Amino acid sequence: MPDRTRRTVAGVTTALRQPGGRAAFLLALVGYPPLYLASVGHLAVGARGYSIRVVADPVTRAMRSTRPFSFEPVARVAVDPVAVLISPLDIGVALTLAALVGCNLALAVAAWRSPATCGVEGSVGSLAGLPALLTGATCCGPAVLVALGAGAAGSLTAVLWYATPLAGALLVASLVFVAGREGH
Repeated sequence: MPDRTRRTVAGVTTALRQPGGRAAFLLALVGYPPLYLASVGHLAVGARGYSIRVVADPVTRAMRSTRPFSFEPVARVAVDPVAVLISPLDIGVALTLAALVGCNLALAVAAWRSPATCGVEGSVGSLAGLPALLTGATCCGPAVLVALGAGAAGSLTAVLWYATPLAGALLVASLVFVAGREGH
């Protein structure tokens, strides 16, 4: 396993050295967290004015779970027209998933641009980005269920709360599978 880990790190590093891979990584790192935070209700448009509010005992509140893999906000920052609820652990989850999505997208770009170098043939390299795209269920799944109606939402909501760790595991597995190959 240590050899596979070394190859994975080398493959990701190689992908990030390429301009396209670096751009894909940075796009995910900047774009994914706001989408994640908006989908869990921590980022909203429509605030007026400028304000910062911090809760009493923020350290204790930051550790309080509101649902599986989501934590209580400790501050609200409003800068016209955006309001952000600051939950350090949720921001950490968003940044971790963003980094994993970015690494997967960087590998997908590298595999798409030179599939022979990555040890994949033809369009198979473009499948490397599939787990990165599937993480949308992590943050957007509950919103889709609300749109489907109360019946579907009631039966599937409990399962979707575990989409975050599942998405993280799939993203790591994808990195190990694609970047950890011998040809990469």
